[in-house]
Amino acid sequence: MSDIFNTTEDVPAERRAQRELLHPYLFVVLHCDKPTLGGGRYDLTDLDEILIGRGAKREVLRTSEGNVRTLVLSLPSATVSKNHARLFRRHEQWFLEDLDSKNGCCVNGERVANAFIRDGDFIEIGVVILRYRAGLPTLPSAPLDVDSAFLTPEIPGYTTLDPAATADLDALSRVARLPITTLLFGETGTGKEVLAKGMHLLAGRKGPFVAVNCGALSSTLLESQLFGHVKGSFTGAQRDAPGYIRSADGGTLFLDEIGDLPLPAQAAFLRVLQEREVVPVGATRPTSVDVRVIAATHKALDTLCLEGEFRTDLLARIASYQHVLPPLRQRIEDMGVLIGDIARREGIPGAKEFRISVTAARRLFSYSWPLNVRELGNVLTVALALATEGVVEVFHLPEAVIETPGLNPKTDPPANPAELREQLESLLRQHRGNVTSVSRSLGKSRTQVHRWMQRFGIDPDAYRD
Repeated sequence: MSDIFNTTEDVPAERRAQRELLHPYLFVVLHCDKPTLGGGRYDLTDLDEILIGRGAKREVLRTSEGNVRTLVLSLPSATVSKNHARLFRRHEQWFLEDLDSKNGCCVNGERVANAFIRDGDFIEIGVVILRYRAGLPTLPSAPLDVDSAFLTPEIPGYTTLDPAATADLDALSRVARLPITTLLFGETGTGKEVLAKGMHLLAGRKGPFVAVNCGALSSTLLESQLFGHVKGSFTGAQRDAPGYIRSADGGTLFLDEIGDLPLPAQAAFLRVLQEREVVPVGATRPTSVDVRVIAATHKALDTLCLEGEFRTDLLARIASYQHVLPPLRQRIEDMGVLIGDIARREGIPGAKEFRISVTAARRLFSYSWPLNVRELGNVLTVALALATEGVVEVFHLPEAVIETPGLNPKTDPPANPAELREQLESLLRQHRGNVTSVSRSLGKSRTQVHRWMQRFGIDPDAYRD
């Protein structure tokens, strides 16, 4: 990321000092048996122990008896025992203890009776997946406990459990209510347009929200598309057209991928921001416009300025306020919230009752998600369509996700070729030559299993009845 997005000069000194406070957190990331429940986060700063067990609903209770400060976490799942597990401080670290639960505890996919917990560790309580974070930037005003079921997003449509991201969104929500030109920076698929639409709703502007993909604008009709034209101004102009900017009059103009805007259009658009008027193609007089501009990009615009591909004066105009959207790989704690939102939004029959196997969830958590939330939506939509029995399994996921190592190396095929061949032959005997069943057991694609069999000269027909 370039320096323009790393600078802290636009962040008040007091806020920077506040965000240096690091708090430990426990997150409920995903209920595999009830994915639409979302998740929760719990501040562990002033706690000595956490007692985890089954309850009618997800809720927490903070108690203090003597010198012991306790958080009681109830999880609504039949796989969770009434008194399932205990987390407590030991030698300045958190230590997990299984309380003789029926379905046990796992840390990073490995069954444990007790274990020290490190930053980023995933803890499985039955089929409910939690995550421990040793220190996250937190404002003093942040609530101790947050549940997504009762969370009102700072920006409509954009929900997060991350305390620092929540603080950033709170600041953005205040900016959204004013006619401040804003630049959103984030990788492809992080939800820039969703955030822009939420800002438009908060602003309460009477006009429409108009989104423009700057990279898709026609080079020959660029000015006509942006600024409109009058009838007869060029061949094919059979009627007046307002263009994108005038269509957004009174509302919000969202310029997606503004780094792809050609230089001639940059100069013309700069005048729009400065003078608040446009001159349609073929017109002789300017027309006043009232638009709130939100721009977005995944490119380093200051680098483009140095290379002469983006105007410095335009960057100064569109970056009155800057907001960075984190990639999905940096907000894994939001996975349950996102999955629940996607399932409800897609309106797939049976989506409210679906489940995700723990092995499939491990792949979802360990995958890098290069296309971010958009990719998660596509993966989940396809998986729900394929899961005819209502359970998303590993083999319902794309090969790129399936090939992810997973949380527990011990569940993956051994790297030693002799051991791998022995495991393949054992599984083929167990499943009577059914390659699909073998791939499910390994959490690998059928294509990969066939590659291994070809490599070792194994014929699956030899194991069939």
